[in-house]
Amino acid sequence: MKKILCGFVIAMFGCLIGGMLPSKVNAQVVLPAAPAVPTTPDVVTLKNGSVIYGEVIEMAGGVLQIKTPASPDNLMKVNWNDVAKLSVNHPIPFHLKEGSVIMGTATAGPDGMLNVQAEPLKGTMEVPIGSVVSMNPVVQPPVIYSGSLVGAYSQTTGNSHLRNASLLGDLVARSQQLRLTINGRYVYGENDNTLVARNARGTIKLDFFITQRFYWFASAYFENDRFQDLKMRTALASGPGYQFIERGDFSGVLKDMTFYSEAGVAYFNEDFRAADDKSSIRARVSMKWNWPLWDDRMTLYHYNEIFPSLQNSSDFFLTMDNGVRFKIWDGFASGFQVTTRYNNNPARGTGDTDNLYLATLGYNFDTTRKR
Repeated sequence: MKKILCGFVIAMFGCLIGGMLPSKVNAQVVLPAAPAVPTTPDVVTLKNGSVIYGEVIEMAGGVLQIKTPASPDNLMKVNWNDVAKLSVNHPIPFHLKEGSVIMGTATAGPDGMLNVQAEPLKGTMEVPIGSVVSMNPVVQPPVIYSGSLVGAYSQTTGNSHLRNASLLGDLVARSQQLRLTINGRYVYGENDNTLVARNARGTIKLDFFITQRFYWFASAYFENDRFQDLKMRTALASGPGYQFIERGDFSGVLKDMTFYSEAGVAYFNEDFRAADDKSSIRARVSMKWNWPLWDDRMTLYHYNEIFPSLQNSSDFFLTMDNGVRFKIWDGFASGFQVTTRYNNNPARGTGDTDNLYLATLGYNFDTTRKR
């Protein structure tokens, strides 16, 4: 297969412009505007004597996050164990070790104690700092779902008769210990009623988290491509993985970035239409990087799977997705993706590299709760 052409016209959308009628003003009596009331900052005193002024946003996982006037767009992170005194001047929920939750403000008490003024009764409780496990955390649902369904279609009539269609979908379901990933793709193309492209790919992977970052995966990869002489390519793999970057590890534009890598052993099998079938034991190395920017208005992503043979070091198969996605409105998004498949030992009469260029329009969803 020499080339796959795929075009798509990205849908346009309009924006509503609202106006507001001016209110009437009494010409005889003009009252001056009330001066802005300054907000009392929260105060965090560290054990080394440092004092931080700002707004306490959250404490979770042993990390206190503070928004400071010097850097309002970024959050300063402090280890909770390093905090000696704390004063919070806006009501937030305090989650304690015994499971109770107190909504209120707090002032510094003696010897590592907090005086928590509970809302709305205004009662005061003396609480040890060490008994506070979290403050104002974002409570996530037990299972978080994210994914997308996107497609592209183009057709010409008249002097040329070209038709191309593609459909891509993915789903990730994540709980505290498990992560299920499913994705699939179907591509079809014909020129003057002659088939020029038809391939499909599907993967399913289950990750079991042994610690917060370290996990063990089991995956299955399936692929069919008429123009690679391929009836079915199957790869069943298992091995360890590590979540190097998780949401919230960084602040600013990096706050939603995620990255993981994994490696394992795979049974790799290829059934061909004309060529001899092949099977081998291979390694599987995979990486996935996702970087949402500016509240998901633009997302950059990369994903790859590499299957090098353990019996012949010069024999390997690679599949790789690179793309960018733009948020249009709510969950609707457009994007551009390049998919590369490379097989350095292809079936006789076929090439070793296939590239697919896609301009897509679809819907994305994510049930992760954000502040």
